[in-house]
Amino acid sequence: MPSTFAPLIRLSTGPIIGASAILFLALASHSRSQTARQIAEQLPEITITAEAEREPQVIIPYLPPVEGTKIYAGKKASSLNIQALPQVQANNYSQAFAMTPGLITAEESTPLVSLGYRGIGSPDRAQYFMMLQDGIPIAADPQGYPESYWTPPLESTQRIDFVRGGASLLYGPQPAGAMNYVSSMPRTDRLFGMQTKHIFGSNDLYSTFTSIEGSAGKWSWYGWFNHRSGTGFRRANSDFNVDGGRLKLIYQQATDTRWIFSLDAGSDRHGEPGGLTAVAYNADRNQTVRLTDRFHLSRVVASAELQHKFSSKTELSVKTWAGAYDRWSNRQTGGFGTVTAPTTAIQHQQFYNWGIEPRIRHDYELWGGEHSLAAGMQFYMCHSPRKDATGAFPTDNIGTVNTVASRDVIYGSFFVENKFTFGRFTITPGFRMELVNQNITVKNIGVVNTQRDASKFDKQPLFGLGLSYDLGHQSAVYANISQSYRATTFGQSLIPAAGGTASDVAPSQGWSYELGLRGNPKPWFSYDTSFFLVDLDDKLGTAGVNIQSVGRSINYGWEGAAQFDVIGGLDALNGTHRGERLGALNLYGNVSLLEARLSGGVNNGGTPQYAPPYIIRTGVIYKRQSGLKIAFLGTLMARHNGTDNADARFDIPAYTTWDLTAEAPIGKNFSVMAGLNNVFDKHYYSLVNSSGIIPAYGRNFYVGGSLKF
Repeated sequence: MPSTFAPLIRLSTGPIIGASAILFLALASHSRSQTARQIAEQLPEITITAEAEREPQVIIPYLPPVEGTKIYAGKKASSLNIQALPQVQANNYSQAFAMTPGLITAEESTPLVSLGYRGIGSPDRAQYFMMLQDGIPIAADPQGYPESYWTPPLESTQRIDFVRGGASLLYGPQPAGAMNYVSSMPRTDRLFGMQTKHIFGSNDLYSTFTSIEGSAGKWSWYGWFNHRSGTGFRRANSDFNVDGGRLKLIYQQATDTRWIFSLDAGSDRHGEPGGLTAVAYNADRNQTVRLTDRFHLSRVVASAELQHKFSSKTELSVKTWAGAYDRWSNRQTGGFGTVTAPTTAIQHQQFYNWGIEPRIRHDYELWGGEHSLAAGMQFYMCHSPRKDATGAFPTDNIGTVNTVASRDVIYGSFFVENKFTFGRFTITPGFRMELVNQNITVKNIGVVNTQRDASKFDKQPLFGLGLSYDLGHQSAVYANISQSYRATTFGQSLIPAAGGTASDVAPSQGWSYELGLRGNPKPWFSYDTSFFLVDLDDKLGTAGVNIQSVGRSINYGWEGAAQFDVIGGLDALNGTHRGERLGALNLYGNVSLLEARLSGGVNNGGTPQYAPPYIIRTGVIYKRQSGLKIAFLGTLMARHNGTDNADARFDIPAYTTWDLTAEAPIGKNFSVMAGLNNVFDKHYYSLVNSSGIIPAYGRNFYVGGSLKF
């Protein structure tokens, strides 16, 4: 059983020369057209006074050029508006990312999250993304152990900001980009408010989310508790029990100064029924191979943030956080879809981390334009003890200790970006310096005790350039070139598995290129289309027991997304106002086309793992002002493979799934919700790992209600 955790406690010359040339040409072609901001400055000032119930939301499907202390100009940056859909249940990411092209949501019976993108790497625990909540890393150690075992409940999330390759300058180096969960803020127009939601569904699903909020004087607060449990759809050992809560306090010290304090805590206990061979899957996809494999996680994270505006042109934010994670698992000895011995591997890891990140943004006038400079740094340290033991029987929760390890990371970075604005044209060069120091000590315990010590220091400069041209009518052309890298983890860079070597290991380094067109020219129509190329060198993998580069991964393709409100479009065409009475009928569709190849290395000429040639998502969402929402969401996934060496056991056949969900108000304070997931009961799987094929859910349903006052 898990222990109670202790207290909180490359560089390439070519891209740089190219970027410099673009910068010179951009300055030489300075546009004298007025910007929207300059025009606005010529108009008389009008002040409208109203009580804001909540923090303003980004409602267009992409982020503004500048928001707070961050610059998004020239980056492919999307805002995923969770409220546009009927309430997404049980963190169903297939639904939550329905209108976002290219994302792989690898489904499984456990509540853990797996996300992949553009064939960059395994989706397992979203390890190639920077996963954040309010800008704070979610992974216990984003460098040494970048696996996200927890994500916030979507009910608590205002929106999810998804920044692609350019995120390496904003948040950190991971090549797939960054997912930042922006948490909800409390209402400020009432002393007390409360909402409670309860959902029941297939396989004994029960999910509840209860929140309270309010405001008094300079203080406001928002707190929530979330519970999810069920037996799962596998024959046995697919049960899960997830609990979590958060308390957020906001102190509005002055009009220009705000403090935000948050405390998160939670636990996850679930079974791991194991993967299947193809033969076993075809015989009975719901069967369980591993009857005793279990996983437990506990976490506590506290954070504080200071937001201060020195003036309308200068804004500061300082975040600091501390966390403790306790991860425990016991897994039977076995191979692909099999159990080979009655013994069990018991693994206990703990992570104690602390970090701080100050950021500042300053707007200034120069060369006839108004520009924005954003800069900051991040520092964190993580101490992570680990203990591995072997149990003699599958049900053992404790066993004979084999190794004891102590792992430490000290990480620092500093970054700067500047958005130069010349009329309609913006150019944003950026730089980030990454410094990662890793130390590990491993003690082998046996007849003869041995100890191995290793350390590694990586320093990596990252460069980037973003371009944007405002076409008017809320449309723009954008381009981005950004460098990224993926630091080697403890096992890859320092001490690999027994008998293995890691002499060829270096951090994966890459460049991301993006050229696109996006816009929201009408309230009833938005679009985003782009061509991309990801060049990732020294892609890490294994060849036998040796950890080494499996080749250079070159992935390129096209993404396109559009949303169209049929009723709103007809109203605009005919001069009618039926939308006020009938609501909005939103048709959406997005496509990702991908070509990916490995060059050099042991898998030369192969296709990278999780790189489907196409992903198509489409559907319809109906909404009324009353709060009625109905969504029919579809995903069409191409055939692909879960390894870099095309192992036939890891083939993932093409599949199509559809979900139907609804939310309807009954009266002022009560609403009902229901859903039928995988409507046509498609038998498919989207994840294959070393334990075997992980079946996805068949047809399942849920019903429930929400009360608020």
